Amino acid sequence: MVLEKKIVYLLLGSNIGDRIEVINAAVREIESKVGKVLSSSAPYETAAWGKEDQPSFINMALAVETIQKAEQVLDTVLEIEQQLGRVRLERWGARVIDIDLIFYHNEVIEIPGKLVIPHPELQNRKFVLEPLAEIAPDHLHPILNKTVSDILRSLADKLSVSKINL
Repeated sequence: MVLEKKIVYLLLGSNIGDRIEVINAAVREIESKVGKVLSSSAPYETAAWGKEDQPSFINMALAVETIQKAEQVLDTVLEIEQQLGRVRLERWGARVIDIDLIFYHNEVIEIPGKLVIPHPELQNRKFVLEPLAEIAPDHLHPILNKTVSDILRSLADKLSVSKINL
């Protein structure tokens, strides 16, 4: 039996500790436990969103080829977050690592109380769209029927998001 490969788009974020090293560690774990990283954006320095009285984030988008189902990818990245020291204290609070599923191939998935794909807020968040547009500008949002770059162009969010050149 041949398992079908899918491309999952993830957004990584960190605003506590050595943010770049934590992001790099998360990428290594994702490659080991989820699938082959096909592409990654540059890191972006991003002002905190939702709860603004905290340090800025480093965000990075990944395209990962996987044979895992979406729910399994979610479970795996949650385990990676925990392994890297994530503690959930408050919504939108500071965190060592955050790994969000943005797209799972071109599928629309809703598992009540657990998982919604495409990510329900991606079209409102510059810190998601800017790095995602770098690696998947033509990826079509299966509900909005717009590409990532089209959504980014029409975005009202004026949050500070700046590419970091390492």
